[in-house]
Amino acid sequence: MTDTTATTSAAPAQPTAEQIVERFRARRGEAVVTPKGFLALVNTQWVDSEQPIWGVPGIWAPLPEGQSGLQLTATASDGITVDGQLVDGSVIVHGRDAEKPSEVSFDDHTVGTVITGDDGNYGLRVWDSQSEAIQNFGGIDAFPFDESWIVTGRFTPNPEGTTLSFQHLQDEGKSRDKVIPGEITFEHDGTEYTIVAFQEGRALQLVFSDATSGDSTYSVGRFLFTVPNPDGTITLNFNTAVLPPCAFSYNFNCPMPPKQNRFPFKVEAGEKNVLAKDGSLLH
Repeated sequence: MTDTTATTSAAPAQPTAEQIVERFRARRGEAVVTPKGFLALVNTQWVDSEQPIWGVPGIWAPLPEGQSGLQLTATASDGITVDGQLVDGSVIVHGRDAEKPSEVSFDDHTVGTVITGDDGNYGLRVWDSQSEAIQNFGGIDAFPFDESWIVTGRFTPNPEGTTLSFQHLQDEGKSRDKVIPGEITFEHDGTEYTIVAFQEGRALQLVFSDATSGDSTYSVGRFLFTVPNPDGTITLNFNTAVLPPCAFSYNFNCPMPPKQNRFPFKVEAGEKNVLAKDGSLLH
């Protein structure tokens, strides 16, 4: 009689917090060089009258109020396709707010996306998968993982509809109101801080600066995404703090940290700067 012994496979080891951050950073480095990654954006141009757009062919014009997108006028020799069809005349290019946004292609490495501004105007973003920034990209510099920068705070919901004005980098001092679902309170070196984050999809987006900003990290500030826990706590893992899109391309317009999110201390965790292949700052 053969003796058999039942065996069970050991459960795979759960990744450590440091391993999770390493994987997160690897994905970030891959994402920014994709055909519509941050480094591929070469132009954002708002269209308020009939006009050309820098770097691409065609004449672009706004549509009547209430319609989504822009009107494009081009000839077949321009080589522009919209939703797979070669443009020879005038067509509507639907914006991202439409049920079915249009796909615009200028050549085998340059595409366009029609976006909507907070004021209801439309513009064109141009993405080049062979952009100079992608060709010269060396990596995203970051602080070493530090478990002490995984901070537990408390989330206190705001009354529904609470907003706060955020300035944006290219808005010349103008502010935009964003919904603030609640306040976040946490402690650092014995001092309590109350900060704000706005809703971004299902997560909260914290826009902050600190004593490293403009020194060892990007001057405008950084982002941190998080979700409140069911018990009312909230985890701020500053190791996953990321550079804003405007750190990769001047063609993004990023929100700036409100005064309560400007920390007087150094947050030596998360991403620092975008580097060129020679180690210098790319942007």
